[in-house]
Amino acid sequence: MGIPALTFDVQLTRPDRLVLQQLSDDMASPSATDDEPIIAKLKAVNDPSDARFEPTVFTTYDQADTDNLPGVLHRLLSSYITWARTACRVETDVVFVTHLLLYFSTSIPSAILLFTRFSYLHAVFHIAMQGYYMGPYTLLKHQHIHQRGVLARRFALIDNLFPYVMDPLMGHTWNSYYYHHVKHHHVEGNGPGDLSSTIRFQRDSLSHFLQYLGRFFFLVWLDLPQYFVRSGRTALGVKCGFWEVGSYVALVMAFRVDARAALFVFGLPLLFLRIALMVGNWGQHAFVDCDEPDSDYRSSVTLVDVAVSHEFFLGFSDLGSGVRVGGKGKCWNGG
Repeated sequence: MGIPALTFDVQLTRPDRLVLQQLSDDMASPSATDDEPIIAKLKAVNDPSDARFEPTVFTTYDQADTDNLPGVLHRLLSSYITWARTACRVETDVVFVTHLLLYFSTSIPSAILLFTRFSYLHAVFHIAMQGYYMGPYTLLKHQHIHQRGVLARRFALIDNLFPYVMDPLMGHTWNSYYYHHVKHHHVEGNGPGDLSSTIRFQRDSLSHFLQYLGRFFFLVWLDLPQYFVRSGRTALGVKCGFWEVGSYVALVMAFRVDARAALFVFGLPLLFLRIALMVGNWGQHAFVDCDEPDSDYRSSVTLVDVAVSHEFFLGFSDLGSGVRVGGKGKCWNGG
């Protein structure tokens, strides 16, 4: 029986389709296929010096998908891509410029309008729009905090300031993602010292998840500064506490200006994103291999196109006898 022809989801990227097609060809005729051409092509689409280079411009379309646009639109898009490649820090990341322009042209005007002329219909559409934006924006923020910016050096002022404008609209408190994710989570790596660790919880228990979510949601503003102080990084603790409390003060002030607008512009995004962040971390670390809890490859759920290094476990070397086999269960009994 032959290998059936593959059909690809239209949402897959072109590199995904190329790899899957190569795998299909390998299965059909293992000795006849050559991997070198596909490897060269994959390298080329990510190499700005190669004529076949394709920067990521949109999250739902590859650049090749836009080749059939009408002439004027195609020329405008090509001009935009040429400029945006010089505006972003890394030429592959034109999509970050695209999304920043999108947010500043939609989220901010919509928020201002809600505070000046509120309507519940507009508010519902606004929160739906922000809900759609939150995931891509958080990925943008993830890149921003890891490489200290996403825009070219000549746009350093915008690069440094846009999070203070956009973060509250997307459910983030000022600088908290940087302090929690880079300075804390990547240091502790879901180990016993990680405030958002899953290893003390039964990962298939709703009540345990609610405890996990509740602790983060209500106490992270206090827990995280205390963590930095305990670990001898008092300056970080003071900065973290200042920005976290400052965000809540700003939120209260917004509610005093217009409670209805503040609820939809700032309050609900904060609620939704904090739940989403904890759901994401819980799912990412739902399966911890207690036989090898310090394995870079067995300590988190890893998907195709998601870097394993993003969620390395860095802090299990001293667990000792506290580790026990547990599947979805707890992997830590120590204090």
